[in-house]
Amino acid sequence: MKQYRLVIAASAFALLAACSSVGNVDPSALIQSGQLATQAATLSDTDVRALSDKSCAQLDSENKIAAPNSKYQKRLDKIAAQLGDNINGTPVNYKVYLTKDVNAWAMANGCVRVYSGLMDMMNDSEVRGVVGHEMGHVALGHTKKAMQVAYATSAVRSVASSTGGVAAALSGSQLGEFSEKLINAQFSQAQESAADDYSFDLQKKKKLDPSGLVTAFNKLAQADGGKSSILSSHPASPARAQHIQQRIASNQ
Repeated sequence: MKQYRLVIAASAFALLAACSSVGNVDPSALIQSGQLATQAATLSDTDVRALSDKSCAQLDSENKIAAPNSKYQKRLDKIAAQLGDNINGTPVNYKVYLTKDVNAWAMANGCVRVYSGLMDMMNDSEVRGVVGHEMGHVALGHTKKAMQVAYATSAVRSVASSTGGVAAALSGSQLGEFSEKLINAQFSQAQESAADDYSFDLQKKKKLDPSGLVTAFNKLAQADGGKSSILSSHPASPARAQHIQQRIASNQ
């Protein structure tokens, strides 16, 4: 972890040094940016929660949310009741964004958002598998690591004061950029596999059929990708579908 912080700090200062040679840049602003970049590698759980709260609120304000009595929210409520109301003890709130985009994501504050485009493509079992996968990224700490990367890349350009905490250090435009980076974060193959297994295990624990994960992967593999799509940030592959199919066959 110490080495990771040093790498981020060194990269930030190298970039800032290069920028300072281009034009008139306030040295104090450069120092502040380096401090924020270093801070990104040491985000506490409180920091992560605060950033998640602000990011989720920002994205909610930018998207049309399905009404509580809509067909989409009723479907998601049914799925939510099956998956549970918390992630590692953190209460979960589920909402649907009305958009043709195909996506779903979860944040460390329990914010789970599913796009109507994904729900139109999949049945409830498949949506449940995908949502369980997104919850897995949170439960296994993947989203916190993605947040560190997203915050670091935003912090490099920040000249705001951080006296109000890391969340307060981001301007409105930076928060929007940060939120987009977060929901489109690229996870490693190992992280994707671990999140798949989390969804499988969660459904088995609740005596649910996890086969929707397999057909969901197959549908995603055949679909056309788009901006802010789960297809680009969570690449589907026959190998992932086969892994889950093997677990179903072996009942493990």
